[in-house]
This record gives sequence, structure tokens and C-alpha cells, in this order.
Amino acid sequence: MGNGVSGTFIKFLKVLGTWRDVADAARTTIRQDGGTGEPSARWKKLILLAEHSPVRKLLVNWKWSNLPYWVSVHFVRHKFGIEHFVSTQRTDRTGEDRTGARQDAPVEHECFANAAEIMFISRRRLCMQASPETRAAWKLVLEELSKTEPELASCCVRECVYRGFCPEFKCCGFVHTASYAGELAEYRKIPEKKAR
Repeated sequence: MGNGVSGTFIKFLKVLGTWRDVADAARTTIRQDGGTGEPSARWKKLILLAEHSPVRKLLVNWKWSNLPYWVSVHFVRHKFGIEHFVSTQRTDRTGEDRTGARQDAPVEHECFANAAEIMFISRRRLCMQASPETRAAWKLVLEELSKTEPELASCCVRECVYRGFCPEFKCCGFVHTASYAGELAEYRKIPEKKAR
């Protein structure tokens, strides 16, 4: 990966909680008992797009290794629905003088976040106004996430795709491209309802 984060990688990504947990929480809100089985891809995408509170029962845990400190700081700005565990730079723990540490010194950065926050972070950190290094680090998370949670990954889009327009003070112009139209169509795509 270029742009100053070439050594960064994801050490692990785990999903905590299940879609059955999410569905049962949703059923509780409409006074129904828990159900059985895995919810459909269609249902998952719809509840994620609706951003209803039960999606917060799905948690994702991951760890960046070799993440530049200054990129880590960008992610630490996110504080609702997420927890961060970042390796220390304390002199008494590392044996190295912290006052001389470079801003690109590598850190280990572990997080766990709920599905709602993962979608929110995506809106901010996939935006072209975010630094290329931060976008690249977040894309590593989404690439891993897409392997196990494709519906959630498909809802992780930049702000302009989410809103249907660019709300930034200084627009990068992406909203006027064919690529934008394609991303918007893909984001809005709902899986077909399976015949019974």
C-alpha cells in the first residue's frame, strides 16, 4: 500500500455477535419473540440502510499493525460506538525517548466497533477530503470485512454516496463523475427477495 502506509496491515478481524442477535433485538422492538436461522441478505442490507438500533449488536474487532502514529490519531477522533487500544510510546515502557518520536512512528492500533459506527467512520474516512493514508488504512479494514460481512461492507460508503450529494465546503468534484453514479447505484442496490 502506497502513500506512506506501505507497511501497514490488518493483523486480525473478528465479528462479535451474530445476525440472529440483531434480528432478535429487532423482533423485541416489535413485541415478537426471538426467531431462528440466519436473516436473509436482503433483510441485512435493509436494516443497515435504515440504521435501526439493533445493528449495534453486531461488533467488529480488528487490529492494524505498523500504522503510522499520525494516521492512528485520525481514527482515535471517532469515539461513539468504538473503543481504541493503541500501543504506548511512553519512555518508561519502550526504553526510547518519546520526545524524539517521529509522527510516522508505527503503532499497533486495535479497535472494536458496532456496525453503525463502522458505517459512520466510512463516510468520513473514505471521503476524498480525508488523507490518502487514512483512506488506505480504512480500506484495509473494509477489504477484510467484505470477506465475512458483505452486506455491511456494501453500506460502508463515502459521505456523498450516503447523502446523495457532497456536503463539504470544498467539493472534490467526485459527485460529477460516472464513478460516483456507479457507487451510488451499487449502494442503493437491494438483494432480491428469494421465492419461497
